[in-house]
Parts: sequence; structure tokens; C-alpha cells
Amino acid sequence: MNRFLIGASLIALTAACSTTPSEAPTKAGIPPPAPHAVLTSGVEQQNIDPTVRAQDDFYRHVNGTWLKNTEIPADKSGWGAFHELNEATLPQLRGIIENAAKSPAAHGTEAQQIGDLYASFMDEPRLETLGLKPIESELATVAALKDKKQIAALIAHYNQIGVTAPYDFGVHQDAKDSTKYIVDLGQSGLGLPDRDYYLKNDDAKLKDARVKYQAHISKMLAMSGDRHAGADARKIMTLETALAKVQWTKVQNRDPVKTYNRVELARLARLAPGYDWKSYLAATGIAGKVTYVVVSQPSYLTGFGKVLKSTPLPVWKTYFRWHVLSSYAPYLSKSYVDQNFAFYGTVLRGIPQPEPRWKRAVKLAEGGIGEGLGKLYVAQYFPPDNKARMEKLVGNLLAAYRESIDTLDWMTPATKKEAQAKLATFMPKIGYPNKWRDYSTLTIAKDDLVGNVRRANLFEYRRNIDKLGKPIDREEWDMTPQTVNAYYNPELNEIVFPAAILQPPFFNVQADDAVNYGAIGAVIGHEISHGFDDQGAQYDGLGNLRDWWTKEDHEKFAAKTKALIAQYSAYSPLPGYHVNGELTLGENIADNSGLAIAYKAYQLSLGGKPAPVIDGMTGDQRFFIGFGQVWRGKVRDQQEIVYLKTDPHSPPQFRGNGTLKNQPGFYSAFGIKPGDKMYLPPEQRVIMW
Repeated sequence: MNRFLIGASLIALTAACSTTPSEAPTKAGIPPPAPHAVLTSGVEQQNIDPTVRAQDDFYRHVNGTWLKNTEIPADKSGWGAFHELNEATLPQLRGIIENAAKSPAAHGTEAQQIGDLYASFMDEPRLETLGLKPIESELATVAALKDKKQIAALIAHYNQIGVTAPYDFGVHQDAKDSTKYIVDLGQSGLGLPDRDYYLKNDDAKLKDARVKYQAHISKMLAMSGDRHAGADARKIMTLETALAKVQWTKVQNRDPVKTYNRVELARLARLAPGYDWKSYLAATGIAGKVTYVVVSQPSYLTGFGKVLKSTPLPVWKTYFRWHVLSSYAPYLSKSYVDQNFAFYGTVLRGIPQPEPRWKRAVKLAEGGIGEGLGKLYVAQYFPPDNKARMEKLVGNLLAAYRESIDTLDWMTPATKKEAQAKLATFMPKIGYPNKWRDYSTLTIAKDDLVGNVRRANLFEYRRNIDKLGKPIDREEWDMTPQTVNAYYNPELNEIVFPAAILQPPFFNVQADDAVNYGAIGAVIGHEISHGFDDQGAQYDGLGNLRDWWTKEDHEKFAAKTKALIAQYSAYSPLPGYHVNGELTLGENIADNSGLAIAYKAYQLSLGGKPAPVIDGMTGDQRFFIGFGQVWRGKVRDQQEIVYLKTDPHSPPQFRGNGTLKNQPGFYSAFGIKPGDKMYLPPEQRVIMW
């Protein structure tokens, strides 16, 4: 997936919308499901905790009963609205896949590919007989290394087949020339989630994870026949720690200008002298297709070059053997699957037991032939009316954003003009693509799971390489229709909403407008707002990195972002751990701005008429409850730490309460006063868009 996508959900779509940015909101809001239907409030009242005042803890007021009564399933690291909807989608996908597996299909059709990929994963008895045999050729390649110069071509190979390597390779739109595709090189190579896991010595939990990671490496190597597994595991830890030391932080990597470093192919040698770039580039298949690459972290490549020189070849061979084994462990026999889960599932994320095998098989099909599966999914589970209603809602949100820009008191007219020009070029994509991906060249065999995974990775790699030198495909999607999520892509200036998220509690066609504007409306507003957050605002409407702000506006915006960083950095979901306000800044801007815009759009949709009172709640109250209930969630402590170190989103309770504290409409709707715990003095509220 494009590394520049900005998502809306916790977890870590798409025909062009027919609604144009110039279309104004109508009094009708979201079209009702039937001419005489009685609309519900959409409020999930069974989840409300009446013992908690909305004025003191709105998140627990709306979700408290759910939080008290809900246990995280044994095979999950967390649970919430996103998870519930995703879990409801899996059996639907399973039915589609199993029907495909049963139906006679011509070789090479998507039905055959999906069915056989699923079947290859479900055939555990065969995998038990194979042991390490499926990856023997890869291990033999590592064993045959005679010289460090051969490492460059090996890394190119790993970039193509999905094995962790010291740096990654990707193809995406050139952020300085949005008319063409370029190649991007970025740091990688670690087996733990983030550099902090290797470098933080003042954190007992991270130190414990390090110790257990080394033990995990040792056990896996021993299982594979390594007679010096303990010593080799220590060497791998030393090597990965050296790579971690020269990596950029997650916060540094949020800067799209600093991570755009154009390097002519002939000058790559200056970044890592002695490294065989010629062999690497030849092995990637990009020779003759590009004259330069974009290096995200130049100092990392220089550091990698030094680590390469100082580390003996036998250690590198052990490192690569380990990552081949680790990357393909989920597709090997049970002992490897179980040991892989014991560390990455239980130790790192706190999950007691793995998901049922069929769920993992569905997710494999989703990852390998996602759009092929999506085509079947939308035909069966996505009513055309849902798309039409969503298009109307998106049009209303865009119109509200346009009006909001005009009324901003902190933005100068020159910057407002540029902002409006960018907004006018936003491209909404809803439900599913206009054109589906062609998988006809992908070979899937029912009796070759590892081969299927390898070929699926290679297929995706080649599909991206084939873009080089061709016009930008503005109809391409980076999520499948069955994904419960949404995203904004600054390079295409697009907002994308897959079919699977357009269900309750995010989008309820049987509910009154208010709760839908607070739920999916805020998600839409969130994605639009990414075009104007601290990252997205650095791109213009064509997808080019270009400074279109005045100096005065930069200063005013920086003051607001500084206040938001401080506000969220004070939040602590676990003792001793705080939200990283800098890492989560873009998502916090989008949460706050998106909800504010959704509220304005809801008010516009009323056309000056009062909202109905339903179930004793005003329209404004239902709006904010709609927002609060989509963020209900629980996360295991170990997973929470991973999120705090790596996830640009704040924990769910702060996406709920933290966002609301900055919304003037929320104070009016629930009578929030000084002394209430949800109260922030007006001068401390951060209002951006």
C-alpha cells in the first residue's frame, strides 16, 4: 500500500463520486430509505451508562455499559466498533470463498484463484508433511552467499517476495511532479515494531520484549536446524540494534519534505559507498525505466552502508536466514506457526490464542487477490442505494468545508483562495472501483501455499513496476471494498470510503440524519481534513509538494498545532505511557476538524428547520452520541504500547473525549459548564477548521 495514505481507523474503495464539490447541501440531508419509513435515532442505548454524566466523561457515558460488559475475544488484541464490523464481514467473505472453492472454474479465473489460495492455506496435513521444504530454495540462496557484494541483489529479491530486508522498495506518484510515478527507497529491516524497542533502556516493558524477541529468534533458528541458535540470535539482535540506531523516528518520517530526497541513480553510491547499487538496480527490473529514485531517509542508507561494512558476512547470512524463516513462518507447519504467534501474537500484542484457521485463510485471500474477492463481495452485500446516499453525504461535507474556509478568522485571503482551489479538486471514491484489477497473470496452485504467497507478492511488485513511465492511474484503489476503514491520499487528493465501512454504527440507512452525520459524517470530514492537516496541507490540489501558505498563516497554524500537541501529549492510556502528540498530530487535527465540519454540514442539512427530538434526544445530542459510539474500544496493554510507539492515531477514548472538548457545539448540546470534567476554558480549545 502507498506509504503516504492517511487512514481514519484504529486498525490499521472506488468509483469516482458523481457529486461535484460545487453541489450545495439540500434540506433533505441523507435520502430516507423509503418514502414513509419511520427513522430511528440510531443511538445504541443499550451501551449507555446512565451512572456516568455526559458532562464528566462523555466517552464512558455513551459506551460505559458496553465497556463493562465486553471482553476482548481471546484471539484479538483489541475490540471495538471497527473490529465488530470487520468480524461481521469475515463470514460473508468466507461464504464467497468457499462457494468459489466448490464451483468448477476455469484455470486462471478469479474464482479458481480465490478458492485454491484459500484451500492451500486450509490444507494443514500437507503443510505438516512439508516442514521447511517450501522455503528450502530461499535458505539455500542465503547459504550460497560468498561475498557481501551479492547482498544487494538478494535485498532486491526480498523486496519482491515479501521478506523483511534492511530497506524497502516502492512505486508511487512523484510528490514533486504529480504527472509520473517514481521509485522510493525507505528504511526497514527490524523484527520488532519500532526502533524504541531496541534503544529504550529506561522502559522495562520494552526491555522485556527485547529479551523475549532474542529468545524467539533462538528457538526458531534451533527448530530450523541451527546448532548455534543462541549465539546467532545474539548476533542478529546486535545487527538489528545497529540498524535501529541509524533509523529515523516515526515523528521525523511524518515530514513529507524532509523525506523527499531525489537522488540520481549514478549518485546512489555517494549515500552508501561500496554498496553494489548497480546489481541492486538491475535486479529490481527498473533499469531504463527511471533516472532517479526518492530516498526517504538518506542518512539511514549511509548508516546501513557502514553497518554492512562492519558486520561479517556470516552474521548477515544468519540475519537473512532468520528473516526468510520469520516472514514465511505463518505459512509453514504448525510448530513454526505456533512459535511465530507465541511471540508476535502473545508477547508483543497480548493475544492469548490465534484466530481460527479459516479467518486467517480469508485474510490471506484478501491480501493476495483482494479486488477479485471485492468484486464478488459488493455484488452480494453492497446495495446501490448505499452508494447514492453516501454520495449525497460526501457532497454535503465538501460544501460545509468550503463554507468553513471562507469564514476562518485566522487564514488570509490568499491562502483561502488556494485552499478553495484544492478543495474543488478533491476526488471522492465510494464503495468500489470503476475498474477492477486484472489477476489473470497470477498463478495460484491448490497444493503450494508458500509458492502462492511468493507469487502473489511478486505479482503485486511487478504490477507496480509496470506503472513506471505510464500516466498516473487516478482510478486505482489502495484499499479493497471489503475493508472496514477509509483513507485520504494527498498525492491523488482523493478521499476513499470502502463499501464495508458503510454499515452501522458508521452509516445507518434506517436512522435519522443526526447520528449518521456524527458517525460516517465525521469520518468523511476526517478524511477531507487530512488534505489540510500539517502533512496534507503541504500538497496542492494536483498532489505536488508546494508551499501555498503565506508566512502569517504558517505562524498561526503552527501555534494551533503546538497547542494540540500539548493537549494530546497530556493523555495517558497506561501508567507511564503517554500519547505522542507529535506522532498523532495529523490524525488529531483530522478528528477535531472532521467533527467540526460534520457538525456544520448537519446544521446546513436542516435547512433552518429544527431537528426532531427522537427518544428524548435533540438532533445535536444524537449527532455527538453518533460520534462517541463509533470510537468504543478496548485494547490489551501490550498492543496499546505497540500503538503508542507506531500508530499515528490516538487511543479511542481520547479520539472521543479529547475531540469533543474542543467543539463549541458539544458544550451547547449537553450544557457543559465550568467544573464539569469535560469542560475546557474557551482559550484552551483548539479550533482549526
